Amino acid sequence: MRASCGLLHPREDRRLQKSGRFTIAFMSRLSKLSVGALPMFLAALATPALAQRPVEVAPNAPQDQPVSAAMRCQLRLITEATAPYVAQARATYPAARERFLQGLPPRHTMFVTTRLVDSAGRVEQVFVAVDSIRGSTIAGRIWSPIQVVHGYTLRQPYSFDEGALVDWMVARPDGTEEGNVVGKFLDTYRPPTTCTDPAGTR
Repeated sequence: MRASCGLLHPREDRRLQKSGRFTIAFMSRLSKLSVGALPMFLAALATPALAQRPVEVAPNAPQDQPVSAAMRCQLRLITEATAPYVAQARATYPAARERFLQGLPPRHTMFVTTRLVDSAGRVEQVFVAVDSIRGSTIAGRIWSPIQVVHGYTLRQPYSFDEGALVDWMVARPDGTEEGNVVGKFLDTYRPPTTCTDPAGTR
């Protein structure tokens, strides 16, 4: 699956923090780490707070192509470039939401993508395996290995408002997927290595 943005080496991350810059990672696909050791089925970890659905990802699902940004101008350019695709994902989400609520076919899993932000301003776009949608709240588990933000972990229960949705995807058992329009765009997009903010600060 594709929904992520790239990663920086921890040393580079610290250097950027000291310089007043920030780090952002966008995932465009599900990583093999989030798929786990079982090829077709990922057993859900039980918690008393939320009924968790089985998560299935085919072993031949598309692999991630991370995108990294370490300057605010790069984040701005990525945000501008992905805006039409985010709008498309949000426009088609209500129909996908309704199908999820009615019940997806066997071995189909719905994921959504959103952006996590930590106290240091680091940003990471991740997949969330959907367990429930109640009102405007999406509840599930983070299904991307965390590479940049602090305070979050793989498979951690996570809930957020639909207004923060970036993309959605339904993973099929044959390895194909529906949706993930933002992720597919990020598979081939790379921000410029140098850029300048309108204020003149790189």
